[in-house]
Amino acid sequence: MSFKKQIPNLITFLNLTAGLLALIHAFNGSYNEAFSLVCLGIFFDFWDGFFARIYNAQSALGVQLDSLADMVTSGVVPGVVMYKMLSDIQENQDIYTLTPETNYMAIVPYIGFIITIASCYRLAKFNIDTRQTDSFIGLPTPANALLIMSIPMILFANQFEWLSDILSNPFFLVGLSFLSAYLLNAEIPLFSLKVKYFSWEKNKLQVFFLAVCVILLVAFQYLAIPLIILFYVLLSVINNKVLNKQV
Repeated sequence: MSFKKQIPNLITFLNLTAGLLALIHAFNGSYNEAFSLVCLGIFFDFWDGFFARIYNAQSALGVQLDSLADMVTSGVVPGVVMYKMLSDIQENQDIYTLTPETNYMAIVPYIGFIITIASCYRLAKFNIDTRQTDSFIGLPTPANALLIMSIPMILFANQFEWLSDILSNPFFLVGLSFLSAYLLNAEIPLFSLKVKYFSWEKNKLQVFFLAVCVILLVAFQYLAIPLIILFYVLLSVINNKVLNKQV
């Protein structure tokens, strides 16, 4: 096999490498570095399929490698981050001081790993779901990873102080974990963000979405990330209704 045919797999391995490094930083509580590395991994994930199509190097092996790399970068890392955030809250708040009566609270941080479990199921289902060749059903794992990873970034940026009490509330984080698990596997058709063809007609929805993303990022910085995820879901629902009317 020629070197060009291996380029997509090499890009996938860069995604995996970024995820492994992000995992180390996540365990150490270095959320800024973990966030940056996850973003880098998602960047590589965006382009591996593109180059596979350009070089006609699509393969069953490439599909599996892509999902395994995503499992680390966009599945394991956000689960660890949620675990660490809940653990930090448990250690820092008197309400979580463990006694024989409140010992059950020790399991709360582990709820964060429901994100990882749901991501695993979502990726496995994606590989065998023939409906998801040109679009997604359920929130893609990279988008979900950004949603989770944005929470500590919003807190540390401290741009919106009124949000701090909400985002650092353990009940909110537990609720977000379950919402994340649901969105990953919900039967909600979502348009794909991957560019397959250099055509305005086929990419106008993606271009519009990316333009709105830029505006939100400039205006709200890290807070823009959950807003973008919400907008992505809503825009997909609206797009589905428009398409259904045209049929």
